[in-house]
Amino acid sequence: MAISLNNVGIAVEDLDATVAFFTDLGLELVGTDTISGEWADTAVGLDGNHARIALLRTPDGHGQVELFEYLHPDAIPTQPTLPNEIGMHRIAFQVDDIDASLAIAARHGCAPLRGVAQYEDIYKLTYLRGPSGILVMLAQDLRAAQD
Repeated sequence: MAISLNNVGIAVEDLDATVAFFTDLGLELVGTDTISGEWADTAVGLDGNHARIALLRTPDGHGQVELFEYLHPDAIPTQPTLPNEIGMHRIAFQVDDIDASLAIAARHGCAPLRGVAQYEDIYKLTYLRGPSGILVMLAQDLRAAQD
């Protein structure tokens, strides 16, 4: 049986702001739509499911993120997850310039939780809070710069 990862789905408060954040970081907007109807209720397991969605992909084509802004039923606000909580943890991106990526994140009001760490001579990485409290990890492979 073959299996591959299709996408990671994230419910957000403000679809437009979240799309702007991720596209500024370098993801490509594949498309947007509004979904509802019996098929959507069945697929998601939520009666009256009505949402705006956006699909984004990484420039290399290997990763996709699907964002949802619920119109009905009302979205339920939650506290942002902590790094040590069980459940959906974070979304991680490898970037070629972590400082440039953090400058982009800052334009969206997002900053590292505690700074940028360096793991040996291999990675620089950080966690930050994106729109809707999404925990985002950015990692720069320092070995790539040495090639």
